[in-house]
Amino acid sequence: MEGEELKGRLQLAKTIPMRLLLACFVLAVQFPNRACAQFSDPRSYENTPVGTNQAELSYTYVRANTSLDTSLVIAGAKLRVNQGIINYTRYFGFLHRLMWVEAGVPVAGLSGSISGTNIQGSVTGTGDSSYALAMLLKGGPALTAAQFEQHTSTTTLGLSLTITAPTGLYDANKILNLGSDRWSFKPEIGLSHPFGPEQKWFLDAYANVYFYTDNTSYHGTEILRQQPLPGVEGHISYSFSDSVWVAFDTRYSFRGTTLVDGVSQNNAQQNFILGSEMNISLNSRNSLVLEFAKALVHNNGPALVGFSVKYDYTWGKGHSNRSSH
Repeated sequence: MEGEELKGRLQLAKTIPMRLLLACFVLAVQFPNRACAQFSDPRSYENTPVGTNQAELSYTYVRANTSLDTSLVIAGAKLRVNQGIINYTRYFGFLHRLMWVEAGVPVAGLSGSISGTNIQGSVTGTGDSSYALAMLLKGGPALTAAQFEQHTSTTTLGLSLTITAPTGLYDANKILNLGSDRWSFKPEIGLSHPFGPEQKWFLDAYANVYFYTDNTSYHGTEILRQQPLPGVEGHISYSFSDSVWVAFDTRYSFRGTTLVDGVSQNNAQQNFILGSEMNISLNSRNSLVLEFAKALVHNNGPALVGFSVKYDYTWGKGHSNRSSH
């Protein structure tokens, strides 16, 4: 595999700069929010009984004609990702407000090629792990399961911080990687508003921004720096019953220009992504989530299409009253 990969790289170097070649394939695995759906989940800031635990197993498939790392996008790359994620969330009370923590670890298989060249390959391993802390500032009192029985959904306002750690598979001497070799931080503010007859409709509006630390071993010796990548999201969802709801999702993000050894790559992004989601509660403990997303606008951003299937298992003192997100 290494011999074929090196041969392909030497051949491609005759036609395009080596820097562009390597950029095609150095990937950061932050697939749960940035590759398939690229969204925060709808109804993420809905109130939930304290003492609730949730374990989530998910499968994601993504196909793109560019790199999935939002900082490295070169036309001609055809990539396929199969990814599994295990995620855990715990809800608790703090200062009489609802808070929760979340942690997730992905395992992925990546394969791809570049059109017009002999470059192709694959890699399998763990991706970068992610951790989140969130709190409802308005409309989210910390409630026991008994208190939640009498609770009526209301407008909520929440804050969250998601951190991605460089724990994934990364080798600066290889062109296929599942880790990013850098940290990212995503603060977010979210507003959730139920409305309509019997409050079957939910409108969610989120504003967030990704901040990145430097990758100091980019291509082995170079330093990759990326400017912040702000984004806004809108979600509207409708409950057909107590056990089934569907959502329509949108996200717009911009900027995020990268610099290599201090030299701007002039690749400011403009991305617009549409998606949809169906949440099915099988019973008080088990639920399924189906997601689909497609990038409609992807100037210097990933042109992708993907879907996810998630299984959620909920337990704890508040599980009988909670519908999975």
